[in-house]
Amino acid sequence: MRSDERLGTERMTPLIFKMALPSVAAQLVNLLYSLIDRMYIGKIEGVGTEALAGVGLSSSVILLIAAFASLVGGGGSPQAAIALGKGEREGAARILNNGFVMLLFFSVLCTALPLIFLEPILIFSGASDTTLPYAAEYLSVYLLGTVFVMLASGLNMFISCQGRPAVAMSSVVIGAGLNVLLDPLFIFTLGMGVRGAAVATVISQAASAIFVLCFLFSPRANLRLDFRLMRPRLSVMLKITALGISPFVMASTESLVGFALNGQLSHYGGDIHVSALAIMQSAMQMVSVPLSGFGQGIIPIISYNFGHKRGDRVRECFRTSALIVFFFNLVGILFMIIFPRVIAVMFTKDAELISVVAKYMPVFLLGMTIFGLQRICQNTFVALGQAKISLFIALLRKVILLVPLSYIFPLFWQVRGVYIAEAAADAIAAVTCATLFTLLLPRILRKNEESANKINGERQ
Repeated sequence: MRSDERLGTERMTPLIFKMALPSVAAQLVNLLYSLIDRMYIGKIEGVGTEALAGVGLSSSVILLIAAFASLVGGGGSPQAAIALGKGEREGAARILNNGFVMLLFFSVLCTALPLIFLEPILIFSGASDTTLPYAAEYLSVYLLGTVFVMLASGLNMFISCQGRPAVAMSSVVIGAGLNVLLDPLFIFTLGMGVRGAAVATVISQAASAIFVLCFLFSPRANLRLDFRLMRPRLSVMLKITALGISPFVMASTESLVGFALNGQLSHYGGDIHVSALAIMQSAMQMVSVPLSGFGQGIIPIISYNFGHKRGDRVRECFRTSALIVFFFNLVGILFMIIFPRVIAVMFTKDAELISVVAKYMPVFLLGMTIFGLQRICQNTFVALGQAKISLFIALLRKVILLVPLSYIFPLFWQVRGVYIAEAAADAIAAVTCATLFTLLLPRILRKNEESANKINGERQ
């Protein structure tokens, strides 16, 4: 049996964990890239707080780069899994290879434009005279490794969709493990400071990208990179983009929010609040990133069975996954709300910064307590190929709600209003997404089953 065929035959609960846990582990290890950078940078003697704020400002650009990788991987891998479920192996391979070409194109775009407009972008993000040099120093090096980030992140999802999550995890473990070793070497031993953290990250991402490419060009892969299938096809690329626009918007709006929140916090509270936001967003990622990994892990299961017209397995996968995701998210966020100082001291020794985080983190994370609902519902919409609904939900949380609220609420509550805006947007978006999902899922599955019955009737 090919590795992708077990997505439609194995018992659901063990299959979910078999697919999701390596993806969760990969996302957690990937999170170490930013967390370890920030932990080391925040403790650089004498300049740690300012340097941490600078790297936090650069995260808006980094998230935007990741968004383009999500567009290709998040849009192409479910399409490839659905094609595999239908038995269309050549079509699935063509999706992978056209996705590879798209990643190369976006790599050039996302390297050149930020480098050309680096300083204006960072000033727009809220950089001050103090934090701008650190942000520019980190980002100017990081951008040189954009192609490695794109290939490692975007192609990794195509490995998972063919039932090989452990291989996908290995690529991330290699890169993050290398980053853990290189960070202290470049930052402290070689005295390179913030620039050293960026150099370590670029080298580590390059190692991940090389591993991914070696696997996808090898006979071990069910779907392989093949130069003969890399000829761009507009219809395939549009198909990838149509579904990938939702994960792209989810990721890119994080960048947009970074610009908005950093600017507002810098205006109302100063650089200390920009540093605090970097810590709070890192704390949020400790929960949201594993959830993202879990969602990526179950997408191939749902997509394959949807393509195979197995609505019963789609429902079973969703029910089991929803319980796991909701309670994991709730427990993790409640811990951070109750013990914010425990999180803060992981990133800084600055007593004033620790106090700011302790004061505002409970407010900032309050809406995240129910965010597990949105994560699992939105991932399922993507897995079912529901591009329009996924796009609306992605826009709702950040663009429609958070950005406007981050400008409105501070008029009433000053700097606290920025943090309240995040909580309100998270809660409203989660409830809206869960409501839409409850109403639409039966209709989507019924339509899919009717099409299967129609095809079977015509064959008879």
